[in-house]
Amino acid sequence: MIVLLPPSETKRDGGDGPPLRLETLGSPELGTLRSELMGELVALAADRPTCRKALGISAAQDAEIDRNAALLTAGTMPAINRYTGVLYDALDVESLSGATASRARARLAVGSALFGLLRADDAVPAYRLSAGSKLPGRPSLAARWKPVLEPVLAALALDELIVDLRSGAYAALARVPGAVTVDVVSERPDGSRVVVSHFNKAHKGRLARALVSSRSEPDDAAKVAAVAKRAGMQVERSGNALTVVITG
Repeated sequence: MIVLLPPSETKRDGGDGPPLRLETLGSPELGTLRSELMGELVALAADRPTCRKALGISAAQDAEIDRNAALLTAGTMPAINRYTGVLYDALDVESLSGATASRARARLAVGSALFGLLRADDAVPAYRLSAGSKLPGRPSLAARWKPVLEPVLAALALDELIVDLRSGAYAALARVPGAVTVDVVSERPDGSRVVVSHFNKAHKGRLARALVSSRSEPDDAAKVAAVAKRAGMQVERSGNALTVVITG
């Protein structure tokens, strides 16, 4: 089983690993586009106004541009430790130990606008590039990633059940055939339901933690739902689509 996480805009600084070596990352088939995007980001960093527009950031966030400028020389750390934010706080991978930590590093992966697909231990620098970023003069990231990333994910799905926790923009970079998908809704006292955003990330982080903590190896949506229920989550299933329901 692979639990495919979305990345986060926020990332830890620094890293005591050597500068990025693309050949050390998993899914080497993605290397050409990874290299192209990195080169484009480094070059774009020299033009701050254009870079801000492309990345959708303000002058107050120019440190993000500095990160991109240093992509080829900055220190690295494992991808699963690089990302921060609500989902990653709920996952809390740093608190895992022993066999559970080993399962987490084997089962967790991240969908990335810059790298396409990262396994937990792939060492990467801090960077800024979102699925919705629009690099000047280039096709959308979805148009560039889909032809190369979808075959990689399809091949992975032949051997592993993929639980796809990515948000819509990242899921649009490449679809995963047969993946288990997860939505989070809040149920009001009158029984009506609304999709939640902030808590969506927290509950997906909780689910990811439950899945990597489980000694079982779920191979279908029903077994993923069973793991979630054992972790105290209210889950409904319709085929490969799971809905986490928050009440109260």
